[in-house]
Amino acid sequence: MIQKKVCMLGAYAVGKTSLVQRFVKDVFSDTYQTTVGVKITKKTIAVGGEDLSLLLWDLHGDDEFQTVHASYLRGASGALLVADGTRASTLERALELQRRLRAAAGEVPVQWILNKNDLEDDWVVNDERLLELELEPAVVLRTSAKTGDRVEDAFQALARRMREG
Repeated sequence: MIQKKVCMLGAYAVGKTSLVQRFVKDVFSDTYQTTVGVKITKKTIAVGGEDLSLLLWDLHGDDEFQTVHASYLRGASGALLVADGTRASTLERALELQRRLRAAAGEVPVQWILNKNDLEDDWVVNDERLLELELEPAVVLRTSAKTGDRVEDAFQALARRMREG
Protein backbone atom coordinates (compact mmCIF):
# COMPACT_ATOMS: atom_id res chain seq x y z
CA MET A 1 0.00 0.00 0.00
CA ILE A 2 1.24 3.47 -0.89
CA GLN A 3 1.25 6.07 1.87
CA LYS A 4 1.07 9.83 1.14
CA LYS A 5 1.41 12.85 3.42
CA VAL A 6 -1.23 15.51 2.69
CA CYS A 7 -1.07 18.95 4.33
CA MET A 8 -4.26 20.90 5.01
CA LEU A 9 -3.25 24.55 4.58
CA GLY A 10 -5.17 27.78 5.09
CA ALA A 11 -5.93 30.69 7.37
CA TYR A 12 -7.62 30.19 10.72
CA ALA A 13 -11.32 29.20 10.67
CA VAL A 14 -11.54 28.34 6.95
CA GLY A 15 -12.78 24.83 7.77
CA LYS A 16 -9.69 22.62 7.44
CA THR A 17 -10.58 20.48 10.46
CA SER A 18 -14.24 20.32 9.42
CA LEU A 19 -13.23 19.17 5.93
CA VAL A 20 -11.05 16.40 7.38
CA GLN A 21 -13.83 15.29 9.74
CA ARG A 22 -16.38 15.28 6.90
CA PHE A 23 -14.03 13.28 4.65
CA VAL A 24 -12.87 10.76 7.26
CA LYS A 25 -15.95 10.33 9.49
CA ASP A 26 -18.73 11.99 7.45
CA VAL A 27 -19.60 14.26 10.39
CA PHE A 28 -19.85 18.02 10.92
CA SER A 29 -19.89 20.06 14.10
CA ASP A 30 -20.91 23.72 14.39
CA THR A 31 -18.56 24.05 17.36
CA TYR A 32 -15.34 25.81 16.33
CA GLN A 33 -12.23 23.91 17.41
CA THR A 34 -8.90 25.66 17.13
CA THR A 35 -6.14 23.34 15.94
CA VAL A 36 -3.01 23.59 18.05
CA GLY A 37 0.06 22.57 16.07
CA VAL A 38 -0.91 19.63 13.93
CA LYS A 39 -3.43 16.80 14.13
CA ILE A 40 -2.75 13.76 11.96
CA THR A 41 -5.61 11.60 10.71
CA LYS A 42 -5.35 8.58 8.43
CA LYS A 43 -7.76 7.39 5.76
CA THR A 44 -7.27 4.72 3.12
CA ILE A 45 -9.01 5.19 -0.21
CA ALA A 46 -9.02 3.37 -3.53
CA VAL A 47 -7.47 5.27 -6.43
CA GLY A 48 -7.13 3.65 -9.83
CA GLY A 49 -7.71 0.19 -8.41
CA GLU A 50 -4.99 0.62 -5.78
CA ASP A 51 -5.24 1.43 -2.07
CA LEU A 52 -3.71 4.74 -1.08
CA SER A 53 -3.20 5.60 2.58
CA LEU A 54 -3.55 9.33 3.17
CA LEU A 55 -1.91 10.84 6.24
CA LEU A 56 -3.87 14.07 6.62
CA TRP A 57 -1.84 16.73 8.43
CA ASP A 58 -4.42 19.21 9.70
CA LEU A 59 -2.20 22.20 10.44
CA HIS A 60 -3.10 25.16 12.62
CA GLY A 61 -4.41 28.24 10.85
CA ASP A 62 -1.86 30.65 9.42
CA ASP A 63 -2.32 34.29 10.43
CA GLU A 64 -0.45 37.31 11.77
CA PHE A 65 -0.03 35.61 15.16
CA GLN A 66 1.25 32.21 14.06
CA THR A 67 2.72 30.81 10.87
CA VAL A 68 2.95 27.30 9.50
CA HIS A 69 6.53 26.12 9.97
CA ALA A 70 8.45 24.67 7.03
CA SER A 71 9.19 21.53 9.08
CA TYR A 72 5.47 20.62 8.90
CA LEU A 73 5.55 20.93 5.11
CA ARG A 74 8.66 18.87 4.38
CA GLY A 75 7.91 15.46 2.94
CA ALA A 76 4.43 16.40 1.78
CA SER A 77 3.16 14.50 -1.25
CA GLY A 78 0.38 17.01 -1.79
CA ALA A 79 -1.75 19.67 -0.14
CA LEU A 80 -5.26 20.99 0.05
CA LEU A 81 -5.16 24.79 0.00
CA VAL A 82 -8.31 25.93 1.77
CA ALA A 83 -9.88 29.37 1.64
CA ASP A 84 -13.22 30.62 2.99
CA GLY A 85 -15.48 31.97 0.24
CA THR A 86 -16.95 34.45 2.73
CA ARG A 87 -13.54 35.99 3.56
CA ALA A 88 -11.49 37.14 0.54
CA SER A 89 -8.33 37.62 2.63
CA THR A 90 -8.14 33.86 3.19
CA LEU A 91 -7.53 33.35 -0.53
CA GLU A 92 -4.44 35.58 -0.39
CA ARG A 93 -3.25 33.70 2.72
CA ALA A 94 -3.61 30.39 0.84
CA LEU A 95 -1.54 31.78 -2.06
CA GLU A 96 1.23 32.66 0.41
CA LEU A 97 1.04 29.17 1.91
CA GLN A 98 1.36 27.68 -1.56
CA ARG A 99 4.63 29.61 -2.02
CA ARG A 100 5.92 28.31 1.32
CA LEU A 101 4.88 24.77 0.41
CA ARG A 102 6.84 24.96 -2.85
CA ALA A 103 9.92 26.23 -0.98
CA ALA A 104 9.74 23.41 1.59
CA ALA A 105 8.43 20.44 -0.44
CA GLY A 106 8.94 21.35 -4.09
CA GLU A 107 6.31 21.17 -6.82
CA VAL A 108 3.82 18.81 -5.21
CA PRO A 109 0.22 18.49 -6.42
CA VAL A 110 -2.31 20.80 -4.76
CA GLN A 111 -6.07 21.01 -4.71
CA TRP A 112 -7.64 24.41 -4.14
CA ILE A 113 -10.80 24.48 -2.04
CA LEU A 114 -13.13 27.41 -1.49
CA ASN A 115 -15.08 26.22 1.52
CA LYS A 116 -18.39 27.31 3.06
CA ASN A 117 -20.32 27.11 -0.20
CA ASP A 118 -23.45 26.65 1.94
CA LEU A 119 -23.20 30.35 2.92
CA GLU A 120 -24.02 31.60 -0.59
CA ASP A 121 -25.59 34.85 0.63
CA ASP A 122 -22.33 35.79 2.39
CA TRP A 123 -20.03 34.79 -0.49
CA VAL A 124 -17.45 37.47 -1.38
CA VAL A 125 -14.95 35.68 -3.63
CA ASN A 126 -16.13 36.47 -7.14
CA ASP A 127 -15.86 34.39 -10.30
CA GLU A 128 -13.31 36.79 -11.85
CA ARG A 129 -10.91 36.13 -8.97
CA LEU A 130 -11.41 32.39 -9.37
CA LEU A 131 -10.62 32.63 -13.08
CA GLU A 132 -7.37 34.46 -12.25
CA LEU A 133 -6.46 31.68 -9.84
CA GLU A 134 -7.21 29.00 -12.41
CA LEU A 135 -4.69 30.62 -14.77
CA GLU A 136 -1.94 29.51 -12.32
CA PRO A 137 -3.09 26.67 -13.32
CA ALA A 138 -5.18 25.54 -10.40
CA VAL A 139 -8.40 23.62 -10.17
CA VAL A 140 -10.69 25.28 -7.65
CA LEU A 141 -13.57 23.38 -6.07
CA ARG A 142 -16.30 25.07 -4.08
CA THR A 143 -17.08 22.85 -1.10
CA SER A 144 -19.13 22.80 2.06
CA ALA A 145 -17.88 20.82 5.03
CA LYS A 146 -21.28 21.46 6.60
CA THR A 147 -23.33 19.78 3.84
CA GLY A 148 -20.55 17.56 2.49
CA ASP A 149 -20.90 19.10 -0.98
CA ARG A 150 -17.82 18.21 -3.12
CA VAL A 151 -15.65 17.33 -0.12
CA GLU A 152 -15.02 13.77 -1.30
CA ASP A 153 -14.38 15.10 -4.83
CA ALA A 154 -11.63 17.41 -3.55
CA PHE A 155 -9.73 14.70 -1.68
CA GLN A 156 -10.15 12.20 -4.54
CA ALA A 157 -8.93 14.74 -7.12
CA LEU A 158 -5.77 15.40 -5.09
CA ALA A 159 -5.21 11.67 -4.53
CA ARG A 160 -5.40 10.98 -8.27
CA ARG A 161 -2.83 13.70 -9.04
CA MET A 162 -0.49 12.44 -6.31
CA ARG A 163 -0.73 8.90 -7.62
CA GLU A 164 0.03 10.05 -11.19
CA GLY A 165 3.03 12.15 -10.10
